[in-house]
Amino acid sequence: QVPLVESGGGLVQPGGSLRLSCVASGSRSISRMAWYRQAPGKERELVAAITTGGPTIYADSVKGRFTISSDNAKRTVWLQMSSLNPEDTAVYQCSIVLGSTLTRTYWGQGTQVTVSS
Repeated sequence: QVPLVESGGGLVQPGGSLRLSCVASGSRSISRMAWYRQAPGKERELVAAITTGGPTIYADSVKGRFTISSDNAKRTVWLQMSSLNPEDTAVYQCSIVLGSTLTRTYWGQGTQVTVSS
């Protein structure tokens, strides 16, 4: 029902940086924004998440390198990625939970991030 538009993926050299963004249409309140990724042959994993009025969490593998930020008024979440390495190569997908008492989760289409020299 609510399309999530992702952008910012691409090919980058090891040590480089990328910033992903995700914008949610609609007017329902946002309770949680998150980024997931899935590499070939691996399960999807949570990369980072931010809860409205709550904590921000990161996967251990990206702590100190990735930063999640959001602007609920703009209905946008970003993932700033730095010091990228080939192990970060994956399809990245944003997830946004709308509603406060009655919630629904929406997913972006996914964007490819490839780290290679």
